[in-house]
Amino acid sequence: MSRIGRKPVNIPAGVTVTVDGSAVTVKGPKGTLTHSFHPNMTIAVEGNEVHVTRPNDEKENKSLHGMTRSIINNMVVGVTQGFKKELEINGVGYRAQKQGKNLVMNLGFSHQVTVPEVPGITIECPANNKIVILGPDKQQVGQFAAEVRSKRPPEPYKGKGIKYVDERIRRKEGKAGKGAKK
Repeated sequence: MSRIGRKPVNIPAGVTVTVDGSAVTVKGPKGTLTHSFHPNMTIAVEGNEVHVTRPNDEKENKSLHGMTRSIINNMVVGVTQGFKKELEINGVGYRAQKQGKNLVMNLGFSHQVTVPEVPGITIECPANNKIVILGPDKQQVGQFAAEVRSKRPPEPYKGKGIKYVDERIRRKEGKAGKGAKK
């Protein structure tokens, strides 16, 4: 059995989980999430727990088992606590600010980069060089953070650009200097 797949998902108070065939809907204080899963997986709500079982030990079913349980757990965590990604902007003159529902960034280009807020995602700018992305859907929060980061990824020489707060940039040495070649 899958170590992750066999663990039941606990449903906290204030959260409702409904299973309709292979679709699972989770409602909580932060919103509602719906996801459809592979029809081979059997999802059952028993009391305040969700159990995921697989029909046999084929390789595909084994991998789907743990993934299905993890996605359901992330849905429950998302509607109760939510997910958050923090980005940091490094560079002289690089900054971000919120204008209405848009994130407007100065990233060293001749123009400002504008990223509109997606439904289900909240953008915050606590400082000029910090961006916080919040939402109940882990996949959507991560995807949106990656799209914002892709506007100016960090470069390896000076480290300028947008990076995750916990990301480490592998730095490179510059030119070898004068007199290296005779």
